[in-house]
Amino acid sequence: MAWYQIVLGIVTIVTSISLTVLVILQESKSQGLGVISGGAENLFGKTKGRSFEDKLVKFTKWGLGFFFVLTLGTTLLLLFWNR
Repeated sequence: MAWYQIVLGIVTIVTSISLTVLVILQESKSQGLGVISGGAENLFGKTKGRSFEDKLVKFTKWGLGFFFVLTLGTTLLLLFWNR
């Protein structure tokens, strides 16, 4: 195993564990599925993006994007590097 395979594997594992923790920390939104007014208040209200829950959602989205790019890049690197 090359050094870059070990580093990419460790980064992937740490990212996946971090994403799991971020998702578990988020509050369930199942009780407000049919109500639109609550979402509109948060969207257009003054507290948009300032609450802890909004920051968790933001970090989760960025983390998922990073995880996707990391996994795709790792797969392509290992696929074409070992030829």
